[in-house]
Parts: sequence; C-alpha cells; structure tokens
Amino acid sequence: MKEVIIYTTKTCPYCWKAKSLLKKLEIPFNEISVDFNAQLRADMAARAGKTSVPQIWFDVEHIGGCDDLHELYESGNLLETLG
Repeated sequence: MKEVIIYTTKTCPYCWKAKSLLKKLEIPFNEISVDFNAQLRADMAARAGKTSVPQIWFDVEHIGGCDDLHELYESGNLLETLG
C-alpha cells in the first residue's frame, strides 16, 4: 500500500472529514500539520500548487483535497489507487 501523507490544520473541517474517512477505512496516514509553520505550508504549496488544506498524497502522487479523496472513495477507486 502506498504511503498516505495529508497536510492539515487543526481548525479545518475538511481536514477532519478527510482524516475521518481514512480512519473509517483503516488506512494509515502521516499527518503534517502546517499550523503556525509558514515553511511547511510553503513547501506544501510548492508541491501541490495550492495553499488550501487538506492536501493529500499517495506516495509522490498528488491526490488533491478532501473532495478529491471522497470522489475516489465514492467511485470505488480509492483502494485500487492506494495499491
């Protein structure tokens, strides 16, 4: 299974929703909080091309945000994409 990396902030409801889905499916993930860390947020934005959170990667493949993760799940492609 690919490594799941999710950039988050503590107050973001979309971050909570994305993490909740991953937890429900028992998919382990590494969370990187960008709260109060401008450099981490800048690194995330450079990789994703976006400054919004959450930003989610499966290994080096950028998945997108919360809506993108849920679309993968609802289409039945989430587990296949994870390998």
